[in-house]
Parts: sequence; C-alpha cells; structure tokens
Amino acid sequence: MIVGLDIGRQVVKAVVVEKTKTGFKLLNIGERLVPEPNKAFDPDSITAPSWVIAVREVLRDLKLNPKRVKKLVTGLNGSKVSIKQITTMEMASDELISAMTFEARKHIPMDGSEAVIDFQILGPNKKEVDKIDISLVACTQKVINSHLDLLKDAGLKPGIVDTDPVAVSNTYINKHDLPEEGVVVLVDIGSLSTSLIVRGRTDELFIRDIPIGGHHFVKWLSKTLSQDYPVAEETLAKYGVSAHLAEKAETNSSAIAVADRTIFDNLVEDLRRSLRYYAKTTGQSFFQKIFLSGGGALTPGLAEFVQEKLNVETTILDPLAILDGVEKYEIPNRTQYTVAVGLAIRGGIEE
Repeated sequence: MIVGLDIGRQVVKAVVVEKTKTGFKLLNIGERLVPEPNKAFDPDSITAPSWVIAVREVLRDLKLNPKRVKKLVTGLNGSKVSIKQITTMEMASDELISAMTFEARKHIPMDGSEAVIDFQILGPNKKEVDKIDISLVACTQKVINSHLDLLKDAGLKPGIVDTDPVAVSNTYINKHDLPEEGVVVLVDIGSLSTSLIVRGRTDELFIRDIPIGGHHFVKWLSKTLSQDYPVAEETLAKYGVSAHLAEKAETNSSAIAVADRTIFDNLVEDLRRSLRYYAKTTGQSFFQKIFLSGGGALTPGLAEFVQEKLNVETTILDPLAILDGVEKYEIPNRTQYTVAVGLAIRGGIEE
C-alpha cells in the first residue's frame, strides 16, 4: 500500500494505491479543506497546526492509522524548491556533488540554512561533446525540516519527499508517451501558484512557478463584483472565466464595471512569457499540447480561454485514468489529484 499525500495550501488530497503487474490500483481517495468551509480563504492565517488537523482528518476519512502507513510519499510545493536542467562537464561523483551544491546556491533563496540537493544525470548533452545534462532539485534545510515536522506532528513517519512539479510530470508520462517532435506543456493550477512544466523526449526540461492560482481567481472576482469571498467562489464555479460578464448581464447593473484585463489574462500572459523564454533559450518552439491540472483547472471556460489566447490545443489532464478501480468512486474534480497520484507513482517506482 502506497499513500500519495498532497498537502496543498487550501486542500489536502490523498490517494492510496497498490502496485500491480500492469500498473497501479486505486484503494482509496479523499480530500480535506484546510480552512473552515464557507469562510474566506486567507492564506496568511493558515498555520502548521491547520495542515496537521487537515492531514489527520483526511487519513481518518480514509480509515488509515497514521502509525500504520509504511509507504508515504509527500511533495514540496514548486515555490519552495528550484528545479533546473544543468549542463556541466563530465566529472567524478564527489566532484559532481560539490559542483551541484555550488550551482544550487545560484537558484534558491537562502534562508540561513544549508542547501539540500538531489540530482539525476539525464545523459550526454546533444550539442556539446564531453558535457552532460543534469536535472537538479534544490531547497534549503529549513524548508525540509518544516515539512518533516508537519508530518511527524500528524503522526506520520516521513518517507520519500518529492516535489510537486516532478509529481505532475510523473503522472503525465505514466499514461502518455512524450512526443517524438516538439514538447508538451503541463500547467498545474494550485491555490496560490501555478506550476509550468515543459517536457519533451530529448528537449530541455523547463519548470517555472507562476504566483497566480485559484485563490487569486476568487479574490479578483470578489473585488470586481463586490461579493463576499464564498459568494465569489460560487459565482466562479458557475460562470468561470466569464463570471464578471455573466453576472453583469444577469443583474443588468451598470455599477459593475467590466475589467479591461482579467486575472485569467494575467495568467495567460505569464504562460506566454515563459514559453517565449523557453523557445528563445532552447530553440524549441513546437508546443504540441497544453494539459491543465490542479484544483483551478476545471474553472469553466479556462481551457478554451488558454487555447484561444495561446493558439495551442489545450485539454484537462485526468490523473486517475492511469489507475485501475477508479470506477468505484465518485470524484467530481479528478484533476486536482494530479500531484497526489504522481507522488504515489513515485512510491511504486522506488519499490
């Protein structure tokens, strides 16, 4: 039994799977809000005890005794880690570790604690002889310690700690083949941020954290329509990206100003800038398809909006399609489990 636990800023998600000869079977699945239901989500008011309570509750709902969870995989949010593809000279292992530690300090904001790194050699660089490509993951010891303390306070024995963007990527490649030509774009929309992941068969891996998420969708709409946060959540769920227009038409109120630029325009513009940067630095501009995932991905009309603005086919990623036994469960927002599924898959890979 493997537990993939995604401790999100607003919702804790968990999937319980077992590895089979043909893949993975879903044994249980569940979620828990971190804040109280029907209240405005204030990320600044969420503290470690809030997450501990939510983790305990989701485990209780799944009838899991924390002390009996032997195979646990959790992830660090993309905003807390740096994930880069690095090209360097071939060298001995001890020299490589030293070089990657030095390289990590260039990419992560140091908080006074030591850098914690992990890396994987991807293979020879296709452009330069005697050089290799490396996937480097780095964060600080303070970030790791805070995460491990949270798990221990919830009664869990910490296991594998992955990163959310890598988990999203693992979910995708477990079901889909990477394209022979061009790259795919994975866009995981969380509560406070969005992870952009560009993957190709031979092209450079690119990951970027964008500070816009579902919470910002609701907060923007709440301000635009002068609605309380919970009401704005309902409005967004009903009307989606056109909520400010649909609500105005329904009320016929001239007092509601239509914003020239929406929060969804801001998100798409950040995606566009990131993809332009990727194309400029790698020479690869063939973006085959965009897959949206995460809690905010099912915002009505968002996939169509992204496709129209970026002129790239856009669809919703279904992470549960790779698991057997899913048909036994009623799961309204399947794509919000993308990270949790990817974490569970990592646990199966390590067996």
